[in-house]
Amino acid sequence: MYCDLIQDNGRTHVEQGHRKCIDSELENAEPFTRKIHEDELWLYKNPRTESYVPTTILWPLVFIMPAIVILFVFLVYKDKTDIYQAVLSVTLALGFNGVITDIIKLVVGRPRPDFFWRCFPDGQTNPDFKCNGNPVLIKDGKKSFPSGHSSFAFASFGFIALYIAGKLHTFSLMGKGQSWKLCAFVLPICIALLIALSRTCDYHHHWQDVVAGSIIGYILAYMCYRHYYPPLDSQVCHKPYAALTHQVQLENARNKSEQIKWI
Repeated sequence: MYCDLIQDNGRTHVEQGHRKCIDSELENAEPFTRKIHEDELWLYKNPRTESYVPTTILWPLVFIMPAIVILFVFLVYKDKTDIYQAVLSVTLALGFNGVITDIIKLVVGRPRPDFFWRCFPDGQTNPDFKCNGNPVLIKDGKKSFPSGHSSFAFASFGFIALYIAGKLHTFSLMGKGQSWKLCAFVLPICIALLIALSRTCDYHHHWQDVVAGSIIGYILAYMCYRHYYPPLDSQVCHKPYAALTHQVQLENARNKSEQIKWI
């Protein structure tokens, strides 16, 4: 098995290996097969179409865009602690999102809107409703809920929005009344929303799948961001907790050394 081949001494690489192992196992697992009643068959008879946002475009957007934003902020502020914490935050969000989304897909096993044509490419059903199409397409056709495109889009671009808002103090007193900062926060959310909505337009997901995926992705992005950064209305929201803790430790050490001088 793939999991048995992963060996590494570094903690970070081990965590990444475990994450890849879990993702691989979940991707190959067989989803739950739901019974489809004839009166609901119309839900799954939408035409098969190509994705408006294929995975060849989604993955570069999801992984490269946060990296570009984080790198740009590093070039401006030259803060090594911040870039390290930001990378940890976004990779944690994307990792959690991938595992949680895949688990729900497997447990729910909801057919996609075009499942009928995956199951019966010739359009002819049989009495026991046994699929005769491509097994790979059929298995993927049982993974409609929640939308992976939507959850990954909101996990990635949701993090970008939060990260930008923190750096610009969009929601603190320092950034109030400056509309361009609010626009900078909303823009990544709009990109994620467009990606999510495209999944209903190309008949790859039901609207409920998109809503659930979007909520899952954004909640995970917010949780992981807040694990490393203060609230967005804080006066120090632009700094990660690690930098603030280090600053407090330096101040305590400085105060202690000054006290020793007077003894």
